[in-house]
Amino acid sequence: MSEKYRWVSERANIVPWSGVRKMFDLAQKYKDTISLSVGEPDFPTPQHIVDAAFEAAKKGYTHYTPNAGLMDFREAAAEKLEKENNIEADPGKEIIATVGAMGALALAILATINRGDEVLIPNPGFPSYEAQVLLAEGKPVYYPTITGRTFNMDLDELENLVSKKTKAIILNSPSNPTGAVFNDKQLRGITEIAVKNDLLVISDEAYEAITYDDVKHVCIGSLPKMKERTISIFSFSKTHAMTGWRIGFAVGNEKIIQQMIKLQEHLTAHPSSVSQKAATAALCGSMNHVKMMVKEYAKRRDILLKELTEISGIRCVKPLGTFYVFPNISAFKMSPHDFAMSMLEKAKVIIVPGTAFGSNGEGYIRISYATSREKIIEAMARIKKALKIGQ
Repeated sequence: MSEKYRWVSERANIVPWSGVRKMFDLAQKYKDTISLSVGEPDFPTPQHIVDAAFEAAKKGYTHYTPNAGLMDFREAAAEKLEKENNIEADPGKEIIATVGAMGALALAILATINRGDEVLIPNPGFPSYEAQVLLAEGKPVYYPTITGRTFNMDLDELENLVSKKTKAIILNSPSNPTGAVFNDKQLRGITEIAVKNDLLVISDEAYEAITYDDVKHVCIGSLPKMKERTISIFSFSKTHAMTGWRIGFAVGNEKIIQQMIKLQEHLTAHPSSVSQKAATAALCGSMNHVKMMVKEYAKRRDILLKELTEISGIRCVKPLGTFYVFPNISAFKMSPHDFAMSMLEKAKVIIVPGTAFGSNGEGYIRISYATSREKIIEAMARIKKALKIGQ
């Protein structure tokens, strides 16, 4: 629609459509496609989690819960935080159950960002960061997460972007779309910048469990001087293959968490009662399924990287986390959108243009390996044929 519709708000109009979903929706017009686009585990939710949900529903956990979430869920989250993330939190005051990590992100930004506040967000980065800041009438300021041929943050450049209007930094490690994981030096550098400039940190930990090659994820909220100024956001979608359950949680200082609880009452009331019971089982039960999934993702990653290295013109950094690879395709002299469309039309393989994640994604595409080895191998064979590799 070329003209603005008078019943649609300016708030809605300024939020762009997701480039990831654009490709996904466009691909529905094609038959026999292989999707390497959406970041969704292809594993079923583990049975003990599903069983817990059924039992909860049968026992009557089908009604309202507190706006902050069920206390047993928050207590389980507190135990997980202390054991796995080195964060001590009061489940009654400093933890909120949310409608997925997306719900936590929205509440965190709405509870802290005023009109005109600047928020530093990664570029390339998850598109919803920009959208949520815009909805809060804040101003996104983009910091690059690609330095030369590596997916690292330049700390000097990050600090140079800080102004008197800067209120917060959004972090995502392991990173969607690059697969990078912040090391100790980077996290401590960010800490220094945050403390020096009195900034809030909103840390998206959705992929915390998915790391490779003995790389360990560290939650920045566990570092000295950071607990009170960090909102850490956790999800069950990727770790436990629970994308459709829409359940997550956030931890932070009491004053911010209480405001998030108040806002949640008016937005969604609370996350699903049944999903909270399922998530409690995920937190308290065996983690063998997580180890199995990560081990399989590592094998898929290695297969995909091997296939990509056989394509002249594609340059690729080995991801240390998530289930994405972010190859550089600039040698083909095509925009990421045109390259993705060419692969859709010629190979019937769905990939995402790097520019869907910000302007610094120019020259890149994102490929998800959250699908079977067989589909990855077949998709790469199609891409090679479309590019006339080995012919």
